[in-house]
Amino acid sequence: MRFWNWKNVAGLGLLVGGAGLVAFALLGMPGRRPPAPSAAQAPPAAQTPTHEPTAAPSPTPIVDFGAAQADTAGLEQQLRDSIRAGADYLMQNQLSNGELPYIVDVPSGDRVETPSLIRLVAGTGALYTACRVTGDDAACGAADRALALYLGSVVEGEHFGGLCLYDRGRCAVGGAALVIDAIYKRWQATGSTTLGETDLMAVARGMGEHIIWLKRADGGLYHALDPFPGGGVDADYFVVYFNGESLMALLELYEMTGDPVWLEEARGLNAYMLQQEITHDHWHGYAFRLFALLDTLTVEDGEYATEIAKAIIRDEDDLLEAQHSSISNATKVEALAGIAVAFLEADVPHEWLAPEVQKFAQFVMDRQLPANGCGWSREDVARYAGGIYRSCEDPYIRVDANQHWINGAATFLEYLEQTRGADGSP
Repeated sequence: MRFWNWKNVAGLGLLVGGAGLVAFALLGMPGRRPPAPSAAQAPPAAQTPTHEPTAAPSPTPIVDFGAAQADTAGLEQQLRDSIRAGADYLMQNQLSNGELPYIVDVPSGDRVETPSLIRLVAGTGALYTACRVTGDDAACGAADRALALYLGSVVEGEHFGGLCLYDRGRCAVGGAALVIDAIYKRWQATGSTTLGETDLMAVARGMGEHIIWLKRADGGLYHALDPFPGGGVDADYFVVYFNGESLMALLELYEMTGDPVWLEEARGLNAYMLQQEITHDHWHGYAFRLFALLDTLTVEDGEYATEIAKAIIRDEDDLLEAQHSSISNATKVEALAGIAVAFLEADVPHEWLAPEVQKFAQFVMDRQLPANGCGWSREDVARYAGGIYRSCEDPYIRVDANQHWINGAATFLEYLEQTRGADGSP
């Protein structure tokens, strides 16, 4: 396919609507930090690899235990069924052009029409995960329609490296990372990196080149770019999750290509991240899992991952209060499950994490319609079945609730499958 260049960028953008619910789109917006010192307008171009996939994907098989074995595999089947329901919500509310539902208010049915393209691309990747876990090819078909639509916002420019995802006036590094992630999850589910006439590996490589192009002198990343002529990096823009997303994406490129350049770049970014303040970083949890699966989990990696897990568990009582968000609790499942798999692969103690993951998982599943404690009508909950609402006080379903949950539950299933005994016992 042909990508937009800078002359086409002004024609992009999604229609604005749903004014009464615009405030929903602002909830959970990421934090900011002071400008980076000595920010450059244009980082130097980096040499990057161009290899095609070298092997078939080999994700951990996840078994469908079925109702007959519910007594011995109840949690696993509950998670699997929940993943299927979460994907069904996204598919049943998908538009004919491929657009996934962004925000829906459960009681009123109102929708927000000014979505975050980055979150929608992430939701597309989760549909591929659901396809892989459940074996439902319809989820892959729905994800293909969504991905084809969102790739229309890929931009190539004359004054920046690689390809970027144009969203609401900027190209953010998280957009590049999550396009790679969606392509990676499609590769895991189907083994294919071709969508129609589009070479998805070429897209993924271009996004990886863009991440490297945005690298700062201190090893971190610039987080946003103005793609128009005369524009450059925005040193003031910062999103707390973008480094972790980018780290994960570089490791996914390494798995798909086997090219050590991607691993080298990932190690450099990780070294920078290990010097930063501890946060509840679910993307870093995924990255630790990939380091353990594809390379090695260093002592420093393990210590930092342990501190992330301890920080989440330390705040557990507050996070599990009824007024708390299902979206953020789904990310806790992702973080802890990813770290659990990393520790299992690295042969270090991991058993202490499983009951903590299960607590957050149960919290989220209790927010998946039709289950709810909000007193909504049967009709309200039936039409959005499988959607995960934020809370009774904020009664909306946002695409990233289902996205984080599907990916986190799948990672937890991977862990449970690997720790299941030969006799089928947990």
